[in-house]
Amino acid sequence: MIKGNAVIGQSGGPTSVINASLAGVIEEIKKSGKIKSLFGMNYGIEGFLKEEFFNLNKQPELLVRKLRFTPSSALGSSRHKLKNEDLPKILEVLRKYNIRYVFLIGGNDTMDTINRLEQYCIGQKYDLIGVGIPKTVDNDLFGTDHTPGFASAAKSNILNVLQGGWLARDMQKVDKYVIYQTIGRDAGWLAASTALAKKEKDDAPHLIYPPETTFNKENFLHDVKKAEEKYGWVSIVVSEGIKYSDGMPVSSSQRKDKFNNIEFGAMGGASVGLNVHKMINDEFGWRGEFQITESLIMSDYVRSVPNDNEEAYQCGVAAVRLAENEESGYMVSINRISNSPYEVSYEKALLTDVAVRAKSMPAEFLNKEGNFPSSLFMEYLSPLIDELPDFSRLERNFIKT
Repeated sequence: MIKGNAVIGQSGGPTSVINASLAGVIEEIKKSGKIKSLFGMNYGIEGFLKEEFFNLNKQPELLVRKLRFTPSSALGSSRHKLKNEDLPKILEVLRKYNIRYVFLIGGNDTMDTINRLEQYCIGQKYDLIGVGIPKTVDNDLFGTDHTPGFASAAKSNILNVLQGGWLARDMQKVDKYVIYQTIGRDAGWLAASTALAKKEKDDAPHLIYPPETTFNKENFLHDVKKAEEKYGWVSIVVSEGIKYSDGMPVSSSQRKDKFNNIEFGAMGGASVGLNVHKMINDEFGWRGEFQITESLIMSDYVRSVPNDNEEAYQCGVAAVRLAENEESGYMVSINRISNSPYEVSYEKALLTDVAVRAKSMPAEFLNKEGNFPSSLFMEYLSPLIDELPDFSRLERNFIKT
């Protein structure tokens, strides 16, 4: 095994369980004793370039245990796009601190970062083990059944739509419709997940529009009118990244981030929720409501899924074991063995298979109209979510006169 120190960083948007992965790495390195010191990048690669490191060996044991149940990104996150001119400086810092193991917790752009860093070090004949730890609420990483953080964010969305639906149903004489906008630039996993809020046919949501389907205004308004006529009101969920057939975002956002991704919602100064709300109001003259939670679901720990936390922690543990076996160039992956009982194993996926690409929902996970998830998707999702509240409604037993 290569002798040296390790460094870990967190990148991109947070999740309610990303710190569980960090705790898994800290505790497993301490338990095995094979890696001398573990440093933490303060604000990801940006902190690394400035040599701003936490000494994670010196963190109290109780603090690390509590860290596992703390949302957001404890090390501080970054969306710095790695540039070729950054690489010589990074290598200089690696040599200075004798860092031979690099762990990054993040999504597809993060996996690209660690892959490029590892390849550069190979070319410079510097022995480095690079391992990625999956994290994204969007659930759009290839090479893994699902990503840590997704289930908890999905549950937060489900509860929002569930409770918002009961509110909207009981206020239908005032507001005819409610729009719920969720994050999801290229993949609709989070939007589709809100279907689990529905127990009865008239429960919210009635319509769900993910970015995997092309948005057609005429079809949309037809769907809305049909649902309103059937239920007396309508609950609609939209992903922030839905687009028209010409590729124009329904949000009308043109702003891009450092990775050349279009920024939606509050980040891009535009909103799908507001735009489709206006479409309905202009067409039918109804009063309606819109709800936009943006990044709140990323750090909603109080409504997180305990098993999501456990899987995030075990991904951290598995990453250390890969590194200690000198298995470099991989991301830890979750392999689903069975749904009932729910069982997974922790495997590995090549960084080159994961980097940059986004995994969309397969076509069979949506109905033929593209406006609601299929039963196959519900079979996929249900084992990931723990118990939801079971509300009661009055029987329609009115006094007869």
